[in-house]
This record gives sequence, C-alpha cells and structure tokens, in this order.
Amino acid sequence: MRFGLAATLLMLLPAAAAAQQGLFQNRVGDPVGGPIGGPLPSPSITSPSLPPALPQPEVPLALSAVLSGPGVALRQGLAWRIYEDRGDGGRPAIVARSADAEPRFSLPAGTYVATVTYGFASASKRIVMADHPVTDTLRVAAGALRLSGAVGDVKIPPGQVTFSVFVPVGTNSEGRLVRAGIKTGELLRLPEGTYHVVSTYGESNAIQRADLRVENGKVTDATLNHRAATVTLKLVANPGAEAFAGTAFSVLTPGGDTIREAIGAFPQVTLAEGDYVLIARHDGQVYTREFKVESGLDRDVEVLAKTG
Repeated sequence: MRFGLAATLLMLLPAAAAAQQGLFQNRVGDPVGGPIGGPLPSPSITSPSLPPALPQPEVPLALSAVLSGPGVALRQGLAWRIYEDRGDGGRPAIVARSADAEPRFSLPAGTYVATVTYGFASASKRIVMADHPVTDTLRVAAGALRLSGAVGDVKIPPGQVTFSVFVPVGTNSEGRLVRAGIKTGELLRLPEGTYHVVSTYGESNAIQRADLRVENGKVTDATLNHRAATVTLKLVANPGAEAFAGTAFSVLTPGGDTIREAIGAFPQVTLAEGDYVLIARHDGQVYTREFKVESGLDRDVEVLAKTG
C-alpha cells in the first residue's frame, strides 16, 4: 500500500513542475498567452471628444500709397500684396492681393507685411492687426522716365527706335538691365536714382547712350540724338536703272567687320554716320563699292553690276 502511494506521487511531480514552469514564463512576458496559454484581452480606451475650433474674427485693413517727397497720391499702376509675418525666417505666405488704388482687406488678428509695387519701385510696411480696424499709407520713392529719339531736329518715328535702361553697377559700362524694348513715349516708373540708357535706331549700329537722373515725383523727359541716316541699297546695270531682285548685300566697315546683311531688290539699312564698304552678290557675281553715310541724309546707294 505504501509502495503504490509513493509511485503515484512520483507520477504527479513532473506535471506540477511543468505547470509551475508555464506560469513562470507567463509572468516574465514570454509570448505564450495568459495564465492558461490563451491571448491577453485588449484594453478598451475611450478618447474624450474636443469642441470644434472657433473661427478667428477678421479685422478690416485699409491701405493707400503716395509718392515720397511730394506726397502725391498714387491712383493707378499699383500691385498690392499682403504677407503673413511668421517671424521664423522662412518664406512668407501671400494671404491677399489687390490692384486697387485704395484696397480694403479683412484679416484675422496677427502680424503682416504689406507691400505695394509701382512700376519698378516698391515699398513695404509691417502691420499688426489686433481687435480694431487699421488704416495705413505706404510711401513709394519713385519717379518716371519718358524717352524719344531724334536725328538733328527731326524726331525719329516711334516704330524705328527702341530703348534699354540699365542700373549702373560698379565699373560695368552698362550695368544691370532693368528693361529692354522700351518704346518712344512709354512711361517707365523707376525708383529715384541715375540710370544708363541705350537708344537703338534701326537694327544696325546707330546707337546712342546717356546717363539720366530720375527724381521722386517727377517725370524725366529725354531725347537721345543720333548721328545716322537710312540708306537704300541697290544693284543696277546703270545709274538710276531698275534694281536687280534677289541680290544679297553685305555692309562692312573699312576694316572688314560686317555691320549688316540683307537680301532683296532695294533693302533699307539705318547706319551711324561714317565710311562703309558695300558688297552685292547676284547670279554668282560679286560687286563692291565704297560709300559714306552723313547724319540726317537719307539716300540711295547704288552698286553698278559691272566687272573690271
């Protein structure tokens, strides 16, 4: 009897040890499930509901622009932009635009930068919007430039002359280009300062240059005087005869530099006064002659189609 009880106890001891080992493994976090080997229950978490954010009230902002110095109100040609002033050194975001002379904006409370552009001139101002309307004026330091060309006392037709305006930079003879292709009589709005102007009459070498001063609140009218003329090129069998069609012309300096090339029966070329060499090519033949351009004297330049 004692022997049978002892045998039974020996059989139960390994099973109890295994159960105890499994319980210990669960306690130290081994992935064997719960105390009886099953999955652990998922916790139930309830997030509290937040009330919706209330929109910020907007505050009116009224702006206008005047010329610094004379204080003349600007009524046209304005471009307004309102930037959010983030204060972090990053690129500011545009929150509003307008092209009105006296724009009206509605903005949430905060800090902004208002800018106005008038031609190539501009001004900016930091504006703080709180709980009351704001009215402000920006002062733009600007004038204007209006250009034309002439030969002697004769005005050059508007379609035959163009202008380029540069800001002088260091020792550069021209500087940084502000704008090219400006037409006669066009009003170019610029910040106060000195500008380098290049006038081109025709499409060749008739060029004049000048340094001009633009003052606040004033229009600077300037006429650049060219010493040039327009010549009509012809290849003829005899003086005054009909010109040969399809002739290729080259206008060179006495040193051999090409100034202009043209094809036709009688193309017109505007040249600065001086001495030139004309080469005409027709039907495999080449003809040359020298000629002189005198300022203000428009005329025909004929090349005789004769060899020898």
